[in-house]
Amino acid sequence: MLKPEFFSSIKNYSRELFFKDLTAGIIVGIIALPLAIALAIASGVSPEKGIHTAIIAGFLISFLGGSRVQIGGPTGAFVIIVLGIINQYGFDGLVIATIMAGIMLIIMGLMKMGSMIKFIPYPITTGFTSGIAVVIFSTQVKDFLGLQMGEVPGEFIDKFISYYRHLHTINYNTLLIGVLALLIIVFWPKINKKIPGSLIAIIFCTIITHVFKLEVETIGSKFGQISGSLPVFSFPKINYEIISHLIRPAVTIAILAGIESLLSAVVADGMTGGKRHNSNTELVAQGVANMASGLFGGIPATGAIARTAANIRNGGTTPVAGMVHAISIFLIMIIFMPYASLIPLSALAAILIIVAYNMSEWHSFLNLLKAPKSDISVLLLTFFLTVLIDLVVAIQVGIVLAAFLFMKRMADVSNVRIIDDKDEEITGFSEKMEKNNIVIPKDILIYEINGPFFFGAVQRFIEVIEQIEEHPKIIILKMKNVQAMDATAFAALHSVYEFCKSHKILLKISSIQPQPEKLLKKYGFIEMLGRENFYRDLKTAIDGIQF
Repeated sequence: MLKPEFFSSIKNYSRELFFKDLTAGIIVGIIALPLAIALAIASGVSPEKGIHTAIIAGFLISFLGGSRVQIGGPTGAFVIIVLGIINQYGFDGLVIATIMAGIMLIIMGLMKMGSMIKFIPYPITTGFTSGIAVVIFSTQVKDFLGLQMGEVPGEFIDKFISYYRHLHTINYNTLLIGVLALLIIVFWPKINKKIPGSLIAIIFCTIITHVFKLEVETIGSKFGQISGSLPVFSFPKINYEIISHLIRPAVTIAILAGIESLLSAVVADGMTGGKRHNSNTELVAQGVANMASGLFGGIPATGAIARTAANIRNGGTTPVAGMVHAISIFLIMIIFMPYASLIPLSALAAILIIVAYNMSEWHSFLNLLKAPKSDISVLLLTFFLTVLIDLVVAIQVGIVLAAFLFMKRMADVSNVRIIDDKDEEITGFSEKMEKNNIVIPKDILIYEINGPFFFGAVQRFIEVIEQIEEHPKIIILKMKNVQAMDATAFAALHSVYEFCKSHKILLKISSIQPQPEKLLKKYGFIEMLGRENFYRDLKTAIDGIQF
């Protein structure tokens, strides 16, 4: 049932819970504000776009979501996607892609695809997350060092070539502010864990820059005065050509939003130990939030793991905390937004460098290098494609490669073997055979199929069957260890049936499992072969043979 957690948690809501949620929501709102500004600038849009996204999407994700403690808003995962879409299609293209992604997420939730997203292999999510982190870091070098250069190249390698060529233009005042912000963010939690270090860094660095009149680039010098007004609803002009061009980036936004939001919800479940989230409801909420964000000129949003964790650590227990977080950002925007133009860009770059570091998951990345070679290949391929080419390509290639490797593994564990006289299941089966000298007549061949019987394992089955030199009178297929079977496997089985029929060989099947039996029923194979030739186990099949 797609019922938002807000309506369940509000039934027994108390004054005590409200004050917990209020405190947590205000703290998370303070944490989210500088991140929203920094992520918007890194994404190539004006700062208020990030704030509007945090307010609108953040409120809706909490109000309509399937998690009690999820905090939503703009995240680092979308930076390179948003930047790429804006460079190619402009801001209007981003708005359309965000709305399309929202529609896709709603459809995914209604089709109950929440659990399917969890099946995306861990090496892929680690690979593209680490890749995104590296790309985010690469976009912040100019602002952190204060390099005097034009537009930063889009390609990763070209970026660093350009940075190297302009190293002589470093602004040391800018670098000083950036390093100072970085140190405050890293060491402030040792002093106070309640007040976010990013906020202290921005306030302190802004004051120093203004008081000492340092020549560093600020939000105001780059973007002008930031508006504290409410976002305006605007429906973009849409036509078939635009939609066809934006399908791929929209799919990427939807998949990434789905993965990150559900991953965040899973982490939240582990931290709270309470009621588990509803993944399909969460997807619908993410979809509505992204549609609303796009319609009000915002950027893509999803569940944010760090902000969700901060919400839990500060006492947030219901969706009210997430709604308070959005309202807090709204109030701060109205009251303090004129002062945001004084914030130095190098301080925001420092915040994003920390975001990139936390996103990198380098511990997980290094641990995966100890995994089987197939997993390592998926990890590295996804990582390098994300960094050097494109996140869309990285996800597509990573999933395809992982699927092929999975099929190969399943094919490797599937096998077909001949059961001989000394097999444990043969010994003592038939009273008509001598007790201590059991012999399977040469006119009978017994094959055992082990593992999933699907298109990846069919060739091995065919090769074994083709090795029959002398045609027996009876072939028994033991399928006790076949839990799953597909259409290609049935085609191979039907070929064996035709082979047996043409050579007057009696085909019998024993120990068939529910899924393969259901498949054979649908194809009419059970009636074709004859129900009398299906046995519950190998003993019954052998005992039923007249010697």
